[in-house]
Amino acid sequence: MQDRPVLVVTGGGTGVGAAVARSAASNGWHVVVCGRRKAPLDRVAEEAGVEAVVADAAEPAGVEQLVRVVLDRHGRLDGVVANAGVMRVGTVVDTSDNDWAETLRVNLTGPFLLARATVPHLMASKGTFVGVSSIAALQVPGAAAAYATSKAGLTMLVRSVARDYGGEGVRANVVCPGWVRTEMADAEMAEFGRALGTDPEAAYAEVTALVPQRRPARAEEVAAAVVWLLGPESSYVNGAVLTVDGGTTIIDAGTVPFDFSVTPRG
Repeated sequence: MQDRPVLVVTGGGTGVGAAVARSAASNGWHVVVCGRRKAPLDRVAEEAGVEAVVADAAEPAGVEQLVRVVLDRHGRLDGVVANAGVMRVGTVVDTSDNDWAETLRVNLTGPFLLARATVPHLMASKGTFVGVSSIAALQVPGAAAAYATSKAGLTMLVRSVARDYGGEGVRANVVCPGWVRTEMADAEMAEFGRALGTDPEAAYAEVTALVPQRRPARAEEVAAAVVWLLGPESSYVNGAVLTVDGGTTIIDAGTVPFDFSVTPRG
C-alpha cells in the first residue's frame, strides 16, 4: 500500500503536465503520468522519478485502464489533474466535423470520463481534482471556436464537481493559463513567426505584447499554481477559477490604443 498521496496527471508527457509531475513529485506526491505517447512519458518518468501509464484518457477504456492500474498498484487516489488537451484552429464556419469532435473528445469528454471514474475514490481520500483550462474559456480568441467552447465546458464541468461533491470532502478547481512556453506553443510560434518573417522568439514577443508582464509563462509557473491547488495550503479553495496569465485578462481592449498603435493584419 502506498504511503505517499497518489496523483494522476493526464497529458503528463510534455508541457504543463510534465511540469506538474516534476513539481508534485518534489513536493511528496507519488505521481502517475498518463498519455498516448510512450516515449515522452518514459522521459518524464525517468527525469522526475514518477510512474507512467500509456492510455488514451479521452476514451472510456483508457480511463478505466488508468484508474484500475493506479488502484491495483497503490490502493488509493488522492489527486487528479485533467491536463490533456488539443487545439484546432477554426471559426464556426470553417471548423470541420472531425476537428470539432476531436477537440471536444479530448478537452471535455476526457475530463468528464476522468472525473466520473475518479471522484468516488477522491471522496474516500478527501482528495482534489484540478482541471487545466485556458483563458480561452474566459475571453474569446479568434478562430478558435471549438477550443474556446471545450475549455469553457471544462471549466464548468470542474466547478460542477466542486458544487456536487464539496460536502463529501472533494475540492475541485480550475487553472486558466494564458500563453505558456510548451512544445505545442513553440510549434505555434514557429508557424506564426514564419508568416511574419520572424523567428519564434519574436513571435512570442508579438503575442504577449499586450500582456502586462510582457512575456509568456514558463510551464513551471503554471505547475506551481496547480500543485498549490492540490495541497493543504488551499484547503478552503473550492470551485475557483485561477488565471495564470500575466494579467492578460485584465486588459480593457477599448483603452489599448492609448498605449499602442494597433493596425489590423488583414
